[in-house]
Amino acid sequence: MKLCFHHCLSLLLILHVTFNVCAGDEPKAAGGENSDVKWSPLFNGKDLEGWKVTNYGGEGEVLVDKGEIVITQGQDLSGIHTVRKDLPTENYEVQFEAMREAGSDFFAAITFPIGSNHCSLILGGWGGGLCGISSLDGMDASENETTSFHQFEGKRWYKVRVRVEGSEIKAWIDDTQIVDTDTEGRRVDVRFEVERSKPFGFSTYATTGRIRKAGIRRLPAAKEQKSAPADAKK
Repeated sequence: MKLCFHHCLSLLLILHVTFNVCAGDEPKAAGGENSDVKWSPLFNGKDLEGWKVTNYGGEGEVLVDKGEIVITQGQDLSGIHTVRKDLPTENYEVQFEAMREAGSDFFAAITFPIGSNHCSLILGGWGGGLCGISSLDGMDASENETTSFHQFEGKRWYKVRVRVEGSEIKAWIDDTQIVDTDTEGRRVDVRFEVERSKPFGFSTYATTGRIRKAGIRRLPAAKEQKSAPADAKK
């Protein structure tokens, strides 16, 4: 009995340590990267505080359902834009999950700042599968080097992450990188239809989309990151 007791006690200690190590593991962000920089929520999960329904004309209703932002199908564009003043304009990441609930065009376009300029990441446009940045040098998501095509399933959640670092824009769908471009010396802007989505906005086109788990975090300044190795040699 004494031997059994010690064996049981040892087993319990091993299980306790293993559980605590696993519980302490930090979840990975979309794209598979860990970071000590914490995410801040973009929405409060109860209402649209800090955001306004965008007046595109013919837009569908926007509501909060079970903590999710629901942008319902309108004639053309529907969506929301922020009136918050605390969000960064450079060196940051945004991540969220999005779902196409109804319709066949883009179910999640995010308009975001890159310094003093703005652009949009389109997800599922032009018939349902086109993705890319709109616009670069006057070319929208269907015309520039960021163009890609994905088969999005209806009523399935997709993880999306956008990273703005200096003049660079990167984006992922789940763990697949779809954008990696440098905008230095280029003209960056949104299509005129989504001007009202600035500075941060989410929109759909003749489609109902859902957004959840949306967060943002600041990153170290790009110049500091690039100069660090040189400084370390001094």
